[in-house]
Amino acid sequence: MMKRKVTKAIFPVAGLGTRFLPATKSIPKEILTLVDRPLIQYAIDEARAAGIKEFIFVTSRGKSALEDYFDDAPELEASLRKKGKTELLEALQATNMDSGAIAYVRQNRPLGLGHAVWCARKLVADEPFAVILTDDVIAADKPCLQQMMEAHAETGGNVVAAMEVPTEKTSSYGILDIESENGQMVKVRHMVEKPKAEEAPSNLAVIGRYILTPEVMNNLNQKKEGAGGEIQLTDAIAEELTKGNPVYGFRFRGQRYDCGSKAGFLQATVAFGLARPDLRDEFAGFLSDIMAMQKAAE
Repeated sequence: MMKRKVTKAIFPVAGLGTRFLPATKSIPKEILTLVDRPLIQYAIDEARAAGIKEFIFVTSRGKSALEDYFDDAPELEASLRKKGKTELLEALQATNMDSGAIAYVRQNRPLGLGHAVWCARKLVADEPFAVILTDDVIAADKPCLQQMMEAHAETGGNVVAAMEVPTEKTSSYGILDIESENGQMVKVRHMVEKPKAEEAPSNLAVIGRYILTPEVMNNLNQKKEGAGGEIQLTDAIAEELTKGNPVYGFRFRGQRYDCGSKAGFLQATVAFGLARPDLRDEFAGFLSDIMAMQKAAE
């Protein structure tokens, strides 16, 4: 059977961002800036590189700034054009989304990641789809979702991004029970959401990138409560395994930063800042001076 091309992606962005209060009191967490781009722009750029054409945002109250971000800004564009600031104009226009390419649906209550994905069911219909969690920013020569799309073209089924985590942190992730391995691809026997360290089947964790079949959305329709009393996406994917349908873990090439935490956000800021040719020398010099000052103070 011919594998259907994945052209739709769901971005669950309904969270309140409480770990970043008070900054997120008035702006969505996804608008927080990593160097000079908001987190959501990194996710959009990755999706575009992977061939995504339709972008579905699951939002909540207080997210209007997120929607405004993707609108045209004709006055600002005209001002930059008049002043001959071509580079800034091109950077600004890259944030615009074509009319009809982006859609928004509301998650009225925070009932878990699975519920957030389920809220987009009517826009996905019976097509395979991707899910991107904007908290997970992945620095890679080839964007993570693009790597996954290429692997998915070979295997079909459900594909989740995976990476090893310290055993003591397995309780924060969906963890894979590995049946077999073939290079970067892992065939999954079972998946467990947030297991205790002593009960985890491995330390291979699911990271915020998914390519899923329509059957996973059908599983979410059952609204089964899982860990934490929430509707878990991991459980809906794991249900496919009980039906004999394949699920694969994909060990992506790249460095993942958890920008949902303050420490991870700071780490990403340093890494992305040092990766920028226009910032590297000055920023690296500053960091060296700071480290020297701290060492001297000790």
